[in-house]
Amino acid sequence: MAHAAGTPLGAVSRSLSDADGLTLAAPLVSTVAVPPVDRSAMDGFAVRGTGPWRVVGHVGIRCADLVMLEEGEACGIVTGAAVPADATSVMRSEDSVLLGDDRLDGPSEEGKHIRRAGEECKAGEQLLPAGVTVDPAVLGLAATVGLNRLTVIPKPRVAALVTGDELVHRGPSGPGRVRDAIGPMLPGLITRAGAVPAPVRHLPDSGADLINALDTTDAELILVSGSSASGPADHLRPALSALGAELIVDGVACRPGHPQALAQLPDGRLVIGLPGNPFAALVAFLTLGVSALLRMRGLPLPSLTLTPIPGGLQCHPRSTRLVPVRLEPYGAVPVGHGGSAMLRGPAAADALAVVDPGPAEAIAARLLPLDPGARPWAV
Repeated sequence: MAHAAGTPLGAVSRSLSDADGLTLAAPLVSTVAVPPVDRSAMDGFAVRGTGPWRVVGHVGIRCADLVMLEEGEACGIVTGAAVPADATSVMRSEDSVLLGDDRLDGPSEEGKHIRRAGEECKAGEQLLPAGVTVDPAVLGLAATVGLNRLTVIPKPRVAALVTGDELVHRGPSGPGRVRDAIGPMLPGLITRAGAVPAPVRHLPDSGADLINALDTTDAELILVSGSSASGPADHLRPALSALGAELIVDGVACRPGHPQALAQLPDGRLVIGLPGNPFAALVAFLTLGVSALLRMRGLPLPSLTLTPIPGGLQCHPRSTRLVPVRLEPYGAVPVGHGGSAMLRGPAAADALAVVDPGPAEAIAARLLPLDPGARPWAV
């Protein structure tokens, strides 16, 4: 539901240096053949016919005029240089035997070590479809085919509003005071999810302040932590109602993280309510937040891989459990410290085991990556 609620952002043109991590909004199409001419794949000698050969010159990368070879002739050549049209193969330097100043011998195989024109792609050929995430290899490919810019979907902007009169932002917790752990956690999560974080804003437990912040925040997605439950200081749902928002998800049957919420404001901005407990907030971001951001970035929702739990995990009778686990060659092992207020377990874990509800123990579970930018494992 969170993925369906997101809307891919409009396509923009970006230089290669600014496109890393974005999503192709249009197919990547080659403008030229690669390579444009037959090229040498090795340093060595371009030869014609069978040896031994007479060496008649040398071809470099920037040579304007190619050496013309007759039967039984060879010329020196470097990797990437254009091969004489009448050459039959390229012999590697390490395989060649020079006999005096201008005689060459060695093994020769028809067509060996020659990259043929258009071998990698033809002009006008589609190399990648829309929807591919631009990574360094994609950038290198785009440059190879002569492109300077790509048509991409930009990164969504995400704002975070952390509420709570009891929160402190320096030093440890104390009586009646709680150190904010969610505020420092969110920017890194947002960045790893492929979005652009705005500076975290801290708000008091005030419905009016929350309504004003939601109304004026300029971002495609707004995260609100600490106001998503139903206590007297939880103002998110009344604020959303006052602003005419549509409540899409009103709680999730999971442990931890069940008070999470997803709503859409009349202008299309999405709002996600994160529970006030840190691990529960992390779970809500990894489920609702990452799913909505994937759609905004033009990416599909990946399926999660099933992995064995050798020691078994107790199921909750009605709710999905999310359990911090360490990945071993034989399966996933719980690391403990998985209470809703604890981050020790997630900090030491590789993933969260998604344990379906049921009456007994689960001996296998799906894996939810703790890094929002990671792809699900193929275990």
